[in-house]
Amino acid sequence: MGLLTFFMIQQQPVLAVGQSVSQVQAKKTLVLGTSPDYAPYEFLVNKNGKNKIVGMDIQVAQKLADDLGVKLVVKSMDFDALLVGLETGKVDMVISAMSPTDERSKSVDFSNVYYLGGQSILVNKADAKIYHSKNSFKGQKVGVQTGSFQQTLAKKQIKDAKITGLAKVPDLVLALKSHKIDGIVAEEPVATAYASNDPDLVQIDGKFDLGADMQGSAIAFPKDSPTLVAVANKSIGQIKKQKLIPQYLKHAGQLMKINTHNTSMWHYWAYFAKGIGYTLFITIVSIAIGILIGGLLAFGRLAKNKLVRALAVMYIEFVRGTPLMIQIMFVYFGIGLWINIPALVAGVIAVSLNSAAYVAEIIRSGINAIDAGQTEASRSLGLSQRDTMRYIVLPQALKNIWPALGNEFISLIKESSIVSIIGVTDLIYQLKVVQSATYKGVAPIFVAMVIYFIMTFSLSKLLNHVERKMQHA
Repeated sequence: MGLLTFFMIQQQPVLAVGQSVSQVQAKKTLVLGTSPDYAPYEFLVNKNGKNKIVGMDIQVAQKLADDLGVKLVVKSMDFDALLVGLETGKVDMVISAMSPTDERSKSVDFSNVYYLGGQSILVNKADAKIYHSKNSFKGQKVGVQTGSFQQTLAKKQIKDAKITGLAKVPDLVLALKSHKIDGIVAEEPVATAYASNDPDLVQIDGKFDLGADMQGSAIAFPKDSPTLVAVANKSIGQIKKQKLIPQYLKHAGQLMKINTHNTSMWHYWAYFAKGIGYTLFITIVSIAIGILIGGLLAFGRLAKNKLVRALAVMYIEFVRGTPLMIQIMFVYFGIGLWINIPALVAGVIAVSLNSAAYVAEIIRSGINAIDAGQTEASRSLGLSQRDTMRYIVLPQALKNIWPALGNEFISLIKESSIVSIIGVTDLIYQLKVVQSATYKGVAPIFVAMVIYFIMTFSLSKLLNHVERKMQHA
């Protein structure tokens, strides 16, 4: 799917709280939220040149969608954003190897458990003789997925453990192999998948004490969705009766072999190419919008009207005083409570509005740097204030601020990578996909680093060329 096509897709509105079967059937889609970095539960494969989220959980979701007679739509998010997406109506349900703990049950409704799996610990092969269970990790560094049940488990049952939480399992594996952590607490099938595909890793039995609410995986729905839960439980009952889970796991294992058949970075060039396309698209559109809004804000700060000036200052200071990541999440999840904004559009809006605040200050400083005498002289020659700004001030200001604007453009290429947290398939997102697919941690990072350097270096040279042309104009 092309970038512009994706940008223009009109998505069905998602219902946030108290969903019913009739509501889901009325909109003819069932939107699933998942974090596809947890093979064999959910992961990505490349089919016919396109990334596709597959795995046991996806097959469970498809079964439920089929039983409801609707189309399954899968949305990718970081694991710790899944429940937020559910509560804000971005997704209808969450299936992501999620345990139905008592704490989570306070904010969402859970189905019956559809898969009962144990908890393992992944360690380096060289350390296999040192660690035998959770008790071996007393005072050691343990890695967990942020917001996961394993994070709670490690905190409660591994005494004096130093917990490191990361959003993606591939990042945890990289930390383990680089000895930043000593072990990773993960679901048994996940640990098995990584240990089977990486000879440097070994899976051990965690021997955790699991309560009734700590075992297995269930489907999460918005609070007060009894009819959906009832249908899900009926589907899960059929899955168990027909013994479909072993078939789902077998199929997931076959798909995993597609990824590991050829793990060279050249084999995944299409992934990186797609990431480059999205990154450049977001950057170019955000630059254009940022300059337009930034120019208006700059003139707002220079306006004589106190209200206009105050509003411009408030916007600029607020945006500059809050992290871009928070702004992206607010646009996507917060505004999404009222308007269903696609992830790509939300990312572009947030990055554009953020850039506008910085561009505004660059433009304002350039205008203020022009000697006031030139303005006075042009006015004395009969030029209007508008013509003075257009023909005298702005051309000189542009020459002065071009290097600073160039730095903002270059920074935007790198800063736009944050949109991956809401599932936009930019370069960083594709880097994570390749890590998950190949079970390699460093190689995809190196490739992405080189690509970012080529993009920023090329843009820097282009901007320098334009600057020299302006100076000699």
